[in-house]
Amino acid sequence: MNYIEMLKNSAKKYSSIVCLGLDPVIEDIPEKDGTPGERIFKFYDNILNAIVKKNIFPGAVKPNYAFYAQYGIDGIVSLEKVITIYKDAGIPVILDYKRGDIGKTAAAYAKEAFDFFKADAVTLSPYLGYDSIEPYIKGYPDKGYYILTKTSNASSGEIQDVKTEGKDFFLHIADMIVKWYHPGIGSVAGATYPEQLDKINSTFLDSGKEIPFLIPGVGTQGGSISEVMAVLRKCPDVKIHRINASSSINYAYKKMKDLKYDEAAAEALKQMNEEIGL
Repeated sequence: MNYIEMLKNSAKKYSSIVCLGLDPVIEDIPEKDGTPGERIFKFYDNILNAIVKKNIFPGAVKPNYAFYAQYGIDGIVSLEKVITIYKDAGIPVILDYKRGDIGKTAAAYAKEAFDFFKADAVTLSPYLGYDSIEPYIKGYPDKGYYILTKTSNASSGEIQDVKTEGKDFFLHIADMIVKWYHPGIGSVAGATYPEQLDKINSTFLDSGKEIPFLIPGVGTQGGSISEVMAVLRKCPDVKIHRINASSSINYAYKKMKDLKYDEAAAEALKQMNEEIGL
C-alpha cells in the first residue's frame, strides 16, 4: 500500500480527515511522575486508550520532532514509543521535522524517519530544490512527503508571498510540487490563509494529479474549518487531505473542566470530526 492509499483507507475506516498533532508541552501535561519522556509517553498512551475505547479516531497523527528532542535521549525514546503505539493502532503517522538538506545528509534523515522511527510521512523544506526531496522519494517510494508551501505562521509572507516573475513564491513551490510529482508528494498549506490555499489547490487540480494537503492552523491559531472545507470540497477525493489540530485537542481539558485530560481530548476530537462532517 502506498501513502495515498493509506490516507484514503484511514479516512474511510475512521470517518476522519483530522490530523492530531502530538506536540507535548510538559508544563501542560497533568502527569507529574517520572522523567519528561515518561510523562509524555503516559500522556499520549492514555489519550490513545481513550480514543480507542470511545471509537473516536483521527485520520492521522503528527508528532513534532522538536517537542521531543528538546529533552535529549529521554525525549527521543518517548517519540519512538509514541509513534509505535499509534502505528500499532492503525493510524498513519506523519513525522513533522521539516528537514531540508541534500545528498547523503538527506538520505540519512530519510533513514532516521522511515527506518528508525518508522513514520509513514515527513514534512520537508523545498528551499534547496529537488536535491533535498529526491533522496526521500528514491529511497522510500511508498511513503509521504509534505512540502512546505504556504505555512500558517504570521510572518510566512515575508518570503512565501514575494512575487517573482509576477507570481507569488508559494505558487512557484506549488508548480515545483507538480513538476516533482510522485505518488505521496504533498503540500503543507495553512488554514490561516484560505485564499492562498485555494490558489494552491487550483494549481494541483489543473495538473490532474492527486496531491494531498496537510493543513495546520485551525484551533488555537484561528484558522476556519468551514473555509478550509470549502476549498477541499472542490477536490475529487477529500479523503487524501488532512486538517491538523494540536493544542486544541491535546489540552482540551483546560476548557472541559469536568473531564479527565484523555476523555477531554477524545471529546474534542469527536467535535472536530463532526464539524468537518466527512
